[in-house]
Amino acid sequence: MIALSIRDSSRAGRRTWKGTMAILACKCPRTRLPMGASALGVFVLCWLYVFPVYRLPNEKEIVNGVLQQGKAWRRNQTAARDFRKEMEQCCDPANLFAMTKQNSPMGKSMWYDGELLYSFTIDNSTYSLLPQATPFQLPLKKCSVVGNGGILKKSVCGRQIDEANFVMRFQNLLWSRKTFVDDMKVYNHSYIYMPAFSMKTGTEPSLRVYYTLADVGANQTVLFANPNFLRSIGKFWKSRGIHAKRLSTGLFLVSAALGLCEEVTIYGFWPFSVDLREQSISHHYYDNELPYSGFHAMPEEFLQLWYLHKIGVLKMQLEPCEDLPSPPTS
Repeated sequence: MIALSIRDSSRAGRRTWKGTMAILACKCPRTRLPMGASALGVFVLCWLYVFPVYRLPNEKEIVNGVLQQGKAWRRNQTAARDFRKEMEQCCDPANLFAMTKQNSPMGKSMWYDGELLYSFTIDNSTYSLLPQATPFQLPLKKCSVVGNGGILKKSVCGRQIDEANFVMRFQNLLWSRKTFVDDMKVYNHSYIYMPAFSMKTGTEPSLRVYYTLADVGANQTVLFANPNFLRSIGKFWKSRGIHAKRLSTGLFLVSAALGLCEEVTIYGFWPFSVDLREQSISHHYYDNELPYSGFHAMPEEFLQLWYLHKIGVLKMQLEPCEDLPSPPTS
């Protein structure tokens, strides 16, 4: 289970498929095969013409492509604004990012976004846990989204990350209540974003987080991810060619940031075994446990985010950060 802390820091060319049906009417050569085989062959040829097989670049090709891009980068405010409008139109993150009394009224029936057969109804006990509305003022200015990639290790990016107005990061949820509460103290006044109604298995741990923090009077506020928002994000990226059983939590969060923030910089989003100097790195900055095969499409996700980096919608930090000078002391 992943607990997401969103900390308010006061220190601070998509392909279109229009016309696809017309292309399906393409002429294909006649054959002398039996009728069924001929029809199947015609279907396969036309399918390959309309939907050509896409070969995902291998790891070495992707690393070389990133190296060719170089360090030069400029934020494109127009492109970022246009992409934010796309997110607003498909997913409405300003209103649907988290469950609230406004978007999840009493008696409303909702479906788990990660389950095909299960729904739930907002009853009094659930309704009482929800804020009236999204609890922070939008749009957010500068946001840092911190993934778990091994490329973060020894990157000296901590100070640069903390310069953002909002910092979004992941943290493992441990079974020990005391350990969890102690770990959360470092985030002070933060929002803990939990997938309580994404899958049924996530409901109990998410509620446990809520009541654990409430019992100790913690400074953090627990928000529950809106399953309608997560479902819309999934459809958005699948329409752009990401083939996976489920998007990674990181891509869900970057998507939210792109809809909520004016400027987005992401760290630790690098799902490969070597860095840009071809030095071996662990899968996560804290361990080398690999994800379940076939569940996420991490290279595909990376290429989508890298494209957004190249056109200036977001900045992807892959090199070690400049070691900023320490502030003067009196």
